[in-house]
Amino acid sequence: MNWLAKMHQTFIETGYWRQMLIGLQNTLKITVGAICLGVIIGAVIAVLKYFSEGNKKLRIIEILCDAYTTIIRGIPVMVLLLIFFFVVFAGSRNKLGICILSFGLNSAAYVAEIIRSGINAVDHGQMEAGRSLGMSKLQTMRKIIMPQAIRNILPAIGNEFIALVKETSVAGYVGVMDLTKMGERAKAITFDAVNPLLVVAVTYLIIVLGLTRLLGVAERRMNRDKRKKAL
Repeated sequence: MNWLAKMHQTFIETGYWRQMLIGLQNTLKITVGAICLGVIIGAVIAVLKYFSEGNKKLRIIEILCDAYTTIIRGIPVMVLLLIFFFVVFAGSRNKLGICILSFGLNSAAYVAEIIRSGINAVDHGQMEAGRSLGMSKLQTMRKIIMPQAIRNILPAIGNEFIALVKETSVAGYVGVMDLTKMGERAKAITFDAVNPLLVVAVTYLIIVLGLTRLLGVAERRMNRDKRKKAL
């Protein structure tokens, strides 16, 4: 039996292609939800750390932010997922929600450090310039510093998102029917050890390549806008 015939038998004749689409849908839900959560929480932590550094009144905030990033980055994402699923939310049936929260909180710790390094890379005189124009610290951060920081951190943020896409493949360990889990089920049911895993691998590759392309377009557009402003 040739490869195409075996692929047809595994997915078309059994109708398992529908299950693979469900798995892909769940994977995309987890990825998009975790990315949004990670960016929001990570940005908040980065800004809090920026304003609390060297400020004795906000020392507790700096300690809490440091503790969060240290603890979360020190725990493997698989272990963190198991802790949330079997300990923190042991009675919950919302498996997708738990996965989004787990991956989102894990990603937020890395995103926070990436954004913080980008903010620190901006000349400190920018904050003083914004304040001299009558802006508050938050307004200066939003309108002047953060846009410059984003240009600096976009490649690193992109790498974090790509890593997050691949990390979601462990969601099947807590019973979530994601793309990888559906591939494993197809392998077990059809006794085809090659094609289901090949389809899963190629699908992840397409997602990563698509995300890489989008990030490349965004980076080129930012660089083009930067050159226009310089002129």
